[in-house]
Amino acid sequence: MKRAASFAALLILLTVIGCKLGPNYVRPPVPAPEGWREKEKTDSTLANTPWWELFKDPTLQSLIRTALAENKNAAIALERIQEARAQLGIAKADYYPHVDGSATAANLNPSDNAFPVETESESHGYYILKASVSWELDFFGRVRRANEAQRAILLATEDAYRNSVIILVSDVAAAYVDMRGMDLELQIARDTLKSREEYVSYAKSRFEGGVTPELDWRQAEAEYYRTKSIVSDLERQIRITENALSVLLGKPPGEIPRGDAIRDQPILPEIPTGLPSQLLERRPDILAAEQVLVAENARIGEAKALMFPQISLTGSYGVVSRELSSLIESASQTWTLVPNLMQSIFDAGKNKNRVRAQESRQKQAVLGYQQAILLSFREVEDSLTTFTKSGEQRESEGERVKALEKVYMLSDARYRGGVSNYLEVLDAQRSLFTAQLDEVDSIRAHEVALVRLYKALGGGWPYAPEQQAEPQPAATSQQ
Repeated sequence: MKRAASFAALLILLTVIGCKLGPNYVRPPVPAPEGWREKEKTDSTLANTPWWELFKDPTLQSLIRTALAENKNAAIALERIQEARAQLGIAKADYYPHVDGSATAANLNPSDNAFPVETESESHGYYILKASVSWELDFFGRVRRANEAQRAILLATEDAYRNSVIILVSDVAAAYVDMRGMDLELQIARDTLKSREEYVSYAKSRFEGGVTPELDWRQAEAEYYRTKSIVSDLERQIRITENALSVLLGKPPGEIPRGDAIRDQPILPEIPTGLPSQLLERRPDILAAEQVLVAENARIGEAKALMFPQISLTGSYGVVSRELSSLIESASQTWTLVPNLMQSIFDAGKNKNRVRAQESRQKQAVLGYQQAILLSFREVEDSLTTFTKSGEQRESEGERVKALEKVYMLSDARYRGGVSNYLEVLDAQRSLFTAQLDEVDSIRAHEVALVRLYKALGGGWPYAPEQQAEPQPAATSQQ
């Protein structure tokens, strides 16, 4: 017994000081630009602004909070964290001995050929109560590498949840801005429709009075129905956007409350972007890709450990007796302690190919991580360009509307004064209406560009102060 205990203690000591096969993780080099093409280099960033401070509209804030609480995809991503945490618990269990208990009551009738005795063999009863222990000694680091990989998967899942929240916040804000933009377009179209209806009546009166030809009346009528068709199409688009926004809010399709008009949505005059290198530490999709790489790197060591002997201790302690009444007596005690070493002698290259396959998966993860970084740089650059140029376009469209309003006023006065024909008025009407819709599109594009830039920079997190009780990946990752 003492000799077995000493041997077991020696094996445990070797496990404690044992090695971990496989490479330790080192972040691969990723070339990052020194600054953005559209902005000067600065240490501050818009991403440090919480979403409830960027989006000032109280109605939009309420919609985002509802989405964070009710969105089904976000709930699924949150449950995946619980699943990953449970999987880590499963991996951790391999650190400890596995203990099983068993109780047996059997009747043995021995064979005369198997147990030849001089007297007639008799059946005997046996009663066994036993606890068995098995413990893999992690001398080559298989269990430690498996736990390292599973912990990285947990962190990746938490980062994926954070990313889903950022996407959700930006999608709700962008859909809301789209809806408010279409609301303004619908208002302009309905006002224009009333104006067209008045012009149809005016042209008809002039035709019936013999002042103008029927052509003017019919052209005014055609323009009226064209505008009416645009009104119907805008109503369709608004309804579809409301339905999409309802799903983001985790609700059946329905009407969405309105807040500030799209012209009243705040736009920052200057956007601090921060340094490109900050994306590597802030964007959760990049952090998730890196944790996947960490996991695949650790699994190389796990695969290599399978090429070496697996050392374990198995033992049992219990009582065995032919009489139930004497089962708990000291004379009935029995125990075993057996160290086991198992080494594959021939597996047709299975273990070597397992390592090669895992090394390939690790290389794929490196490429995936690098690609995620490159795409993030591109997304920020695209968003910066879109925000800057859409702002310039917004100003130009506003000036265009002002100019065409004067053109329409002049052409209308000339037509009513009999100086010009209706074709001049019709052209001015169409140009002004198109310009008004284009201006709203430019306003909408500018504000959506701000939302997309905020998302590209990794903004949108954390929750609002009143929602701090919600699970947060940053706190979970410290466990």
